[in-house]
Amino acid sequence: MQIALYLIAGLGAGVVTGLAGLSAAVVITPILVSLCGWASYDAVTVALSADVLASLLSAYTYYKNKHIDLKNGARVTVTAFLGTVVGSYCGYLFSQAQPDGLGYLSMATTIFLGIKFLLRPITKGADAAQGGALLTWKKTLLAMVLGCGIGWVCGFTGSGGGVLMLTVFTLVLGYNLKVAVGTSTMIMSAVALTGAVSHFCLGASVPPGPLALVVLACMVGAVVSARFANRCEIVRLNRVVGLVLAALGCITILIKLL
Repeated sequence: MQIALYLIAGLGAGVVTGLAGLSAAVVITPILVSLCGWASYDAVTVALSADVLASLLSAYTYYKNKHIDLKNGARVTVTAFLGTVVGSYCGYLFSQAQPDGLGYLSMATTIFLGIKFLLRPITKGADAAQGGALLTWKKTLLAMVLGCGIGWVCGFTGSGGGVLMLTVFTLVLGYNLKVAVGTSTMIMSAVALTGAVSHFCLGASVPPGPLALVVLACMVGAVVSARFANRCEIVRLNRVVGLVLAALGCITILIKLL
């Protein structure tokens, strides 16, 4: 049963990463905390570790389909890196005072994201070439500042970074959903690596066997779902992701409360 849960957590996380550029933690953390009895900080560490390769593979798929803005994505990555280091330390301190706090925050975030994609789908925006040509230095600077804050959130909770990156690239920079997802997965791979290393250095204790299972399953789910997303109609993509996240968040909270 434990092995099955690890595989389900990894595959589910890979799917939401490849489909919408979301952090693996929106799936992995609730399952490990609610169903497997893991400490929140350790579960977040696994999620960040899975995010590294899953996001990188997803980003490569979007890059092949010309759905990544490398130039502006790299700028946001730098500031997000700084925010992640600070956020990881804050998350460590918080986990000492509230051991289950991070898990509950992740579950609530999952439900919120699901409702958001169902009610407010992202259907418009420029492609990578158009968006890059239209950006002003003010918008780029704002995106970098917001990237720092997003990095803090990701380091602190292990989740939320993906959807916040989507918000920056769609609302602030004006990209369409596929470019926003592709660019955010590129950034999240670097942010997740920073967060994972920080968590391990701060004392996270993760068994290598479960870690390997979750990471491998996450990679498989990310590759398959990213290929699907690049061929999928945008409104349908929003609906699929929204339904999955809303259902997952409700189920994991109910199990935790029972």
